Amino acid sequence: MVQTTTSRQKDPLTVGFVGLGHMGAPMAANLLRAGWPVTVWNRSAPAVQNLAGQGAQAAAGVADMRSLNVIIFMLPDLGHIKDSAAPLLDAWRQSPPEPGTAVVVMSSVSPQAVQAFGGEVHVATGGRAFVIDAPVSGGTVGAASGTLAIMAGAEPGEFELVRPVLDSMGTTVRLLGPLGSGSLAKACNQLLVGTTTAALAEAAELAESSGMDVAALFEVLAGGLAGSAVLRLAGPRIAAKDYTPTGPAKFMHKDLGFVLESAAAVGSAVPMATAGHALYGTLKDQGLGEQDLTVVRESIARLGRGQQPGAVGHGTP
Repeated sequence: MVQTTTSRQKDPLTVGFVGLGHMGAPMAANLLRAGWPVTVWNRSAPAVQNLAGQGAQAAAGVADMRSLNVIIFMLPDLGHIKDSAAPLLDAWRQSPPEPGTAVVVMSSVSPQAVQAFGGEVHVATGGRAFVIDAPVSGGTVGAASGTLAIMAGAEPGEFELVRPVLDSMGTTVRLLGPLGSGSLAKACNQLLVGTTTAALAEAAELAESSGMDVAALFEVLAGGLAGSAVLRLAGPRIAAKDYTPTGPAKFMHKDLGFVLESAAAVGSAVPMATAGHALYGTLKDQGLGEQDLTVVRESIARLGRGQQPGAVGHGTP
């Protein structure tokens, strides 16, 4: 990858934040609490108004962020990010940004696609702006408490420029390699979270169908080798069949697709990811994709009752 100029004249950093959903809004709020000057934009106005009430500046459009030092995107996928960033890149083509301007992709995206996006930003700005991929783990609880795990892909100098901002949103912030590495790390994270949640759901259905109390089972499992953060956080909701969305389950299908894409690129076998991708595709086919990840229990229950959709295991990408 072409090296990017990382010098910067302005201090302190000015921050833009695009995407104020379940994760983005509390992340932006933590930046405000840490004292960063934050400008926000979101497709729906209420989220912007809420952050403005906490001290953020409201942007009329993403292009209005063209003079900021760090612009963070927290949108569902890279396609949404590219669409939102298009006016910004057009503005930068007309008037290039300050050298060392950072575009930070904190969504879960394709490692290969974010590398290509980095090239687009480099060309559009004459090398003055660079892209960091810095996806997160920790869910809405971690976003609200500022305890996210943040996995970054960037050149070391680029990472160090942006790290103070990232530190305001997470307690575990790591550079894992060049652009795309953060997204690959997140894909690995989702492989573990998605298949573990599915395994817990499968165990719950088996136990309950056999007359066992699922909550009691999970309490015992938590004290042994099966204990995990996924069991601690998702277990009670799986046991209670509480599928109130904290993040749509359909995104797990997308994220596991990134695992398959990355594995194909390097010739790595990923049988668990393959099975998980098929299961979450079935979940989407069953019309459950907008509910919480824990709804995979209901998906498995329907399979047990023979309620299979017409295209079991494939789903829509």
